[in-house]
Amino acid sequence: MSTDTTGPAGPAGHVDPDPSGEPPARINLPVFVPSAVIALAVTVWCVAAPEHALSTLESVVAWVSTWFGWFYIALTTAVLVFVIYLGFSRYGSVRLGPEHSKPEFSTGAWAAMLFAAGIGTDLMFFAVYEPVTQYLTPPSIEGGTVTAAREATVWTLFHYGISGWGMYALMGMALAYFAYRMHLPLAVRSALFPLVGKRVDGPIGHTVDTAAVIGTIFGVATSLGIGVVSLNVGLNVVFGIPQGLATQTALIVLAVAIATVSAVSGIEKGIKRISQLNVLLAILLAVFVLVTGRTAYLLNALVLNVGDYARLFPDMTMQTFAYEDTGDWMSFWTLFFWAWWIAWAAFVGLFLARISRGRTIKQFVAGTMIIPFSYILMWVTIFGNAAIGEIRSGNTDFAEAAAEAVDPSEGLWSLLQEYPAFPVVASLAILVGLLFYVTSADSGALVMGNLTSRLRTVNDDATSGLRVFWAVVTGALTLAILAAGNIYALQYATVIVGLPFAFVMIVVMWGLYRALAVEGHMVDSRRSALPGALSSRTTAPDPRRHVPWQARMRRVMTFPSGERVEEFVSSVVVPALEEVAEELREQGVGAEVVSVVDEHGEGAIELTADVGAELAFHYKVQRRTVPIPAYGGWAPRGNDVYCRLEVHLRDGGQDYDVMGYTQTQLIDDVLDQYERHLEFLRRADGAGL
Repeated sequence: MSTDTTGPAGPAGHVDPDPSGEPPARINLPVFVPSAVIALAVTVWCVAAPEHALSTLESVVAWVSTWFGWFYIALTTAVLVFVIYLGFSRYGSVRLGPEHSKPEFSTGAWAAMLFAAGIGTDLMFFAVYEPVTQYLTPPSIEGGTVTAAREATVWTLFHYGISGWGMYALMGMALAYFAYRMHLPLAVRSALFPLVGKRVDGPIGHTVDTAAVIGTIFGVATSLGIGVVSLNVGLNVVFGIPQGLATQTALIVLAVAIATVSAVSGIEKGIKRISQLNVLLAILLAVFVLVTGRTAYLLNALVLNVGDYARLFPDMTMQTFAYEDTGDWMSFWTLFFWAWWIAWAAFVGLFLARISRGRTIKQFVAGTMIIPFSYILMWVTIFGNAAIGEIRSGNTDFAEAAAEAVDPSEGLWSLLQEYPAFPVVASLAILVGLLFYVTSADSGALVMGNLTSRLRTVNDDATSGLRVFWAVVTGALTLAILAAGNIYALQYATVIVGLPFAFVMIVVMWGLYRALAVEGHMVDSRRSALPGALSSRTTAPDPRRHVPWQARMRRVMTFPSGERVEEFVSSVVVPALEEVAEELREQGVGAEVVSVVDEHGEGAIELTADVGAELAFHYKVQRRTVPIPAYGGWAPRGNDVYCRLEVHLRDGGQDYDVMGYTQTQLIDDVLDQYERHLEFLRRADGAGL
């Protein structure tokens, strides 16, 4: 028997290199170099020739909007339908990780991180700016009417709602599935494995990951640019700090510095804590506006907006205004938002995957569809309806300020001036906006670092130096595009870079569906193979097999120590697996038995058989230390624990203990699982998967 102190084996029998002999992360040059070159080249272009950069971006956006506007609309709807289908289908019970895995973070911490990573500073300001704009100048109806008021907030909810989160959910579940269940790298390329196999490690995979990095850096830069300009306006209104590139540069340097510290600290220490603080302070600000404003009106509007959203959503999701001339409304609103969500999809999806190991697809879809949207609904209805209410009540000063605003954030600061304790409330808003900025920047630096690295395991992250590099480059790109043409240049860049990754998302959907179909055939094969497993047991006399039923009773009521388990492994498990492996090799099947160590330091013995298919057969007997149960007269006392030997297959732990089996019983169990695997391969091959 060979010995290997490594983590779980890959889908084709591959075993990761020894952790003691390889660094946790190395730069993936075929992805890092083109991503860095493109980002730095655009940065230099915007600084050296800002007018040329802006005019070029305008021309390309016009072309994209004309020829691919319908594509953005159709893709967004298709992704949403696909994600909801997976959540409600038979695949909803599939776990994003091995069958025995449990969620790493509590629901509260998970909700805070997924929201703070997925929504940046822009929501604070667009929650006032967009409802006011859609109310005064809607795309196809008369402005300033009751109908326009009802639709204005719904348009904002539509642009920030479940359609965009469907894109995040798609990428998140795909990346988590392939990383934690298929043991592939936590990268976008892994979603292509069902389609191109091992070629994901070549140019195809490098291209996909590069597109993801480019989309991420421009998407994050857009959000950060809007946030920086908006915070600059707030600082000017509250503290008299002048508006301009100098102040915005100082804000970018400050935010990048904080984001760098947070990203280097890791998810548990940095990003998690800042995200939770961010969400709590944002809720405090919203509650203040609700309580000190027209509370009854805002609550009534909330209920009305929910009903209008449900009523208008089917029409909005496929609305292309083919029979109406809305000017550049689609480019500045729906197309911009959909491209923005697409550009962020790889970034947020990878981050969501990183924090969602152990959750089922149903839980993941429900969480990403409901939790963030509930927060968005609260924020948009409070601030959007408060702004519309000020205009409809005759506040001409606010109406003029909001209508003539050059920057989206001016509406928020004008609105807050209508409430008591403006300096205190505005200072709180500035802090919340800065934290939104930081959570986006640090998450983006972490994700871009991981995408441009070769990580030893899916639990490792990029080196601190690489995360710092991407945080600095993102800040530099944000500043360069702002210099080229303020916020409009950022919007143009987002619409453009979102297009290549939109095609990647189609391939991701296809690959994920293929992989889940394989899961379905695996379940069906186990069900159909059960009668044969029960009826085809070995029947020849064997003294190792013939044990009294009392021995079986004693086995299930015994809680062995680690020493007894080790003795059992060496005397029963290893000989049984070696016997099966030897027989498989005689039949021409490549088979080996190795010892491995999981991420928790627990040992295991694994049989791997290469049956000539893409997916090899894996049967692993995994040691697991657990507390002694309280039944049968055994009461746990403090740290009383015992050891189990649980069977793990390709999709994770099967939740049954083979400690105490005879050698023949264990061989029978291996053969049962082997027959099920062959049945699964037969079904998958017959279905063309």
